[in-house]
Amino acid sequence: MNTLSAAWDWLTSAANWSGEGGIWNRLGEHLFLTVVCLLLSCLIALPVALVLGHLGKGGALAVNTSNVGRAVPTFAVLVLLLLTPVGRHGQWPTITALVLLAVPPLLTNAYVGMRGVDRDTVRAARGMGMTGGQLLWRVEVPLALPLILTGVRVAAVQLVATATIAALAGGGGLGRIITAGFNLASTPQVVAGAVLVALFALLVEGVFETAQWLAPRWARRGAS
Repeated sequence: MNTLSAAWDWLTSAANWSGEGGIWNRLGEHLFLTVVCLLLSCLIALPVALVLGHLGKGGALAVNTSNVGRAVPTFAVLVLLLLTPVGRHGQWPTITALVLLAVPPLLTNAYVGMRGVDRDTVRAARGMGMTGGQLLWRVEVPLALPLILTGVRVAAVQLVATATIAALAGGGGLGRIITAGFNLASTPQVVAGAVLVALFALLVEGVFETAQWLAPRWARRGAS
């Protein structure tokens, strides 16, 4: 109980919120890293999933291959990357490890969403003379959008929770508060840092849930 009280005191101290090592600055670094990794993951995973889902070929292999990455801990990937030449170039080891973490849910949900589009609807669209591109963007993607957005939400929350490993590679983010607490043997600071990460992840989850709730009904159907 004393530790929780001390952690609360640490969080409510104005001195811990300002400056380069303050909470606001670390939160901004954490958000920036999360957004960059999420955008890169979407650029990699979504085009592949949409094309394979549209064609109906090779998707299972791509999904299974991407899911292999889930069996390897992100921390282990980061350590291995730090031992390679890329590990000498700023945040790239952390970004690469986090992108590998975020790709599987994005790829899986988008592909499943595309293949889950009603086949009668697809055949009817083809019968109306739609080209492959029109069918993809006007029919399949809108109907698959709920599952696509679910994949983006899952990936975003995972990134927020795991981006703390950036501190281990000398990067910024809320993980620096936790590692600094360990270095200072300050359990309250470690607990406070963990609470901040958890609250940030819940906030991101809430933002996506709210966005889906406010979206048109056709964009919410099937999302969970």
